[in-house]
Amino acid sequence: MAKLPFLPVKKTNAAPAKADAGAIVPAPAREWGRVAELMGDLAPRADQLKAFPDLPGSDSEPWDVLLSLLALDEHTALEKLSKRTGLPLQMEPKLQDSAARFYETVPGNMAREHQVAGLHSDGQVMTVATSQPLQPAVFTVLENRLRMPVRLVLAPRGAVTNLINRGYEQKQDLVTEIVEEMPLDQRAIESAAGSIKDSNDLLQLARQTPVIRLVNMILFEALRRRASDIHVHPMEQKLVIRFRIDGMLVDSFTPPLALAPAISSRLKVMTELDIANRHSPQDGHTQVRVGSRKVDIRLSVIPNVYGERIVLRLLDQTQNKLSLDQVGMGKPMQKDLISLVDRPNGIILVTGPTGSGKTTTLYGALGAIDRSSRNVMTIEDPVEYHLDGISQTQVNVKRGVTFAGGLRALLRQDPDVILVGEIRDQETAQLAVQASLTGHLVLATLHTNDAPSAISRLLDIGIEPYLVTSTLLAVVAQRLVRRVCGDCKGTGLNTTSSRGQEPRCERCYGTGFYGRIGVFEIMRVTEEIRRLTVQQADSLQLLDAAKRAGFRTMMDDGMEKVRQGFTTEAELNRVLG
Repeated sequence: MAKLPFLPVKKTNAAPAKADAGAIVPAPAREWGRVAELMGDLAPRADQLKAFPDLPGSDSEPWDVLLSLLALDEHTALEKLSKRTGLPLQMEPKLQDSAARFYETVPGNMAREHQVAGLHSDGQVMTVATSQPLQPAVFTVLENRLRMPVRLVLAPRGAVTNLINRGYEQKQDLVTEIVEEMPLDQRAIESAAGSIKDSNDLLQLARQTPVIRLVNMILFEALRRRASDIHVHPMEQKLVIRFRIDGMLVDSFTPPLALAPAISSRLKVMTELDIANRHSPQDGHTQVRVGSRKVDIRLSVIPNVYGERIVLRLLDQTQNKLSLDQVGMGKPMQKDLISLVDRPNGIILVTGPTGSGKTTTLYGALGAIDRSSRNVMTIEDPVEYHLDGISQTQVNVKRGVTFAGGLRALLRQDPDVILVGEIRDQETAQLAVQASLTGHLVLATLHTNDAPSAISRLLDIGIEPYLVTSTLLAVVAQRLVRRVCGDCKGTGLNTTSSRGQEPRCERCYGTGFYGRIGVFEIMRVTEEIRRLTVQQADSLQLLDAAKRAGFRTMMDDGMEKVRQGFTTEAELNRVLG
């Protein structure tokens, strides 16, 4: 085991005992400067080290106290310690099956308390990841328990916590198989609740079979009802589980409030989060299989007054790719959009609020591009659907892959068409403009209420008017409205029933709507719009100019879909106001 730079331990009133060979002993006062030199790039001052033994936690959590004393972030400090000691640093260490002996031998509470996790073993040496390196006595205890030497690897606290969770989860596959469970109703929830035993060990709670079964039932029911999101919302007196279906949030179940910690712990284990952390926001992801379907789950946890509020976004990776016909774009608009994506360079923006189907429309447009002769690349967050013949890059801020950084890298890959998942800042917008000026076609999304507002938004971000007029080809704005259910024709009732009182329609659950359809507007950038852009005209002036050139608004497109029976006027007014 590699030796670490030592720190003095707290002084006691006990009589000094004879030191064992190699034991860590307090450094004499005159040698504080020498100790500081031994710490290398961590660069503590002698007076800081002298005060260290008297600081709270210096004996139980010396590494954390040292970081606080030196005002260093964890990653920087681990890099410096790795350079000083030669211990390898792994930001995302991987768990291997050969580490099973560690998790069978070392108690889970010890691993969590001292932040140690087995990685792999060759039968002679156990490689252990730790985020608390200044605890040689703990490593000695590990060697005695494992009956083999320990080789240390430095890793951040979050990564070590993930390894501990996975190791003591008995190496469960991250892709959890969800089989068709019994129907999830209040009786099923109460039955599961009665089987769940109270436990102070969150990991043990998350591994109980009734908890696993209950969470699987919730996920299966959400997928069966086509939910895009699941909300787990603890309140003062109850726990509410909501599904977002066709854009609407509906209350689905109200399990006992006592189940909130069990559900939260299980979901955290599935998504490799720190189950012991209940006081700060966390984000994670995993995949589940439902038959042949593979569903990507993105989880967000934030603490609130009554517990932890959890939201899961469900993305069906095996969903059929939607064409422009299927999203509801009319033939004239399709022809107009396809003529735009056939252009060799320029920028096409698709605008609308979150969840309005912007990325789906862009995928439909990419489907019309000849991918055999044009190099199509994307940078997205997240990659919602996988497309053949297209190189797709996932944004990963933790690894330094942002929209701006990813776009800059894509430009070195000789692309013809670039899809930018979202223009969020000035740097990304400027790179998109530069890409279009150098001969690339750029497709991107932007958050605005309508097409004319997109130009004002670009100017607000900081793009010069002359650059907007020379690069922007068109702006597509869209919303999603609920589609009238084909079975009940919008009544919400089962009209085929012979009973005296008609039950609700089972297809739409009595809402009268099933699925959604898009309403669109496409604003081409004409010479008059370019002139007004240079003058920095407002969106109302741009709208009037677009209408003079034949522009049809989303309301116009929506009223046409009302006349065709796809949606209702009340639904259109709800969405478009």
